[in-house]
Amino acid sequence: MNFDKELDARGLGCPLPIIKTKKLLNDMTQGQILRVIATDPGSAADMQAFTEQTRNPLMSSEVQNKDFIFFIKKG
Repeated sequence: MNFDKELDARGLGCPLPIIKTKKLLNDMTQGQILRVIATDPGSAADMQAFTEQTRNPLMSSEVQNKDFIFFIKKG
């Protein structure tokens, strides 16, 4: 999937991946896609809840090796 910005949150524990995701999304324009890479196993549930609460659609989530990869559309 194509994306406009990327956040490498590998090695960061909760709540830092969400905080950094929120900050980057605030600087993006509507419709842009943010790719987030995290290693925290809790990030899957956290990212799902975050995107629902902020109305920034979670376009895709997947696991590659030990990385959790999320594609979030700025709503």
